Amino acid sequence: MIEGACHCGQVRWRFESEPDAATACNCTACRRYGALWIYGWQDEDVFVSGETQAYRRGHMVLGFHFCPNCGGMAYWRAVDTGPDGRRRLAVNVRLAEPEAVATIPVQQFDGLHSFDDLPRDGRRVADLWF
Repeated sequence: MIEGACHCGQVRWRFESEPDAATACNCTACRRYGALWIYGWQDEDVFVSGETQAYRRGHMVLGFHFCPNCGGMAYWRAVDTGPDGRRRLAVNVRLAEPEAVATIPVQQFDGLHSFDDLPRDGRRVADLWF
């Protein structure tokens, strides 16, 4: 289990699965947030708590949730559920304690141009936190 919280502690998340990677995305939103995402399903293996504000640009299918007090980017959540009734959610591992996520491989995702995963280069989350 991995846990994370915003700077003031008002927004928290718990990830009860083993992430295969933390995604570093270069889309127009993620590169500004500086987040590293791990993915799961709301109330199945990812649990969030605390009041948030959400940002959703135009037709986007994701809502980016942040703490209204300290501004910490906590997670994104799919606006709609899928055909199976489940809702996709990704939490920002930068809100976890570094030692809890240090060994997770980093998966770079080109969300700006190709919308494809890029080849892995062997980096782990700890490599991005020098």
